[in-house]
Amino acid sequence: MIDIKKILVPTDFSDHSNKVLQAAIMVAGKFGAAIEVVFVVESLDAYGFAVPHLPLEKLEKDLIDRAKRKMTEFIDENMAKDVPHASAVLNGNIPKEIVRHAETQGCDLIMIGTQTCKGVEKTLFGSVTDRVIKTANCPVLSMNPCI
Repeated sequence: MIDIKKILVPTDFSDHSNKVLQAAIMVAGKFGAAIEVVFVVESLDAYGFAVPHLPLEKLEKDLIDRAKRKMTEFIDENMAKDVPHASAVLNGNIPKEIVRHAETQGCDLIMIGTQTCKGVEKTLFGSVTDRVIKTANCPVLSMNPCI
């Protein structure tokens, strides 16, 4: 049996992500584990098409800065104060960065949502979750946050 000491929780700052975080807090409490919450800003390079010369680096930096502020709010509003935790805003391919961060931070488990609810726009969940499950080097616990 693996020893769970650090749980990675990817977020898109939605209520559904918060449900996954709350479940992770419960699991962390049972194992005495810490939580690492991450948000990935999709790299603009991923789109691979010519864009008129715009300050894309500035746009990407602005997106990252905005995500950092949103992360602070998300943690302040939703994280249990008695659970050790950290957070990070990453930049790149979303599933690759989630898996890479889990590896570099020594996470023992990734907890991620599986899908969005009917009538709700698909965001972090779905294909990102599938790619994380298929490529992670640690166990992945996926959950339907709509239940």
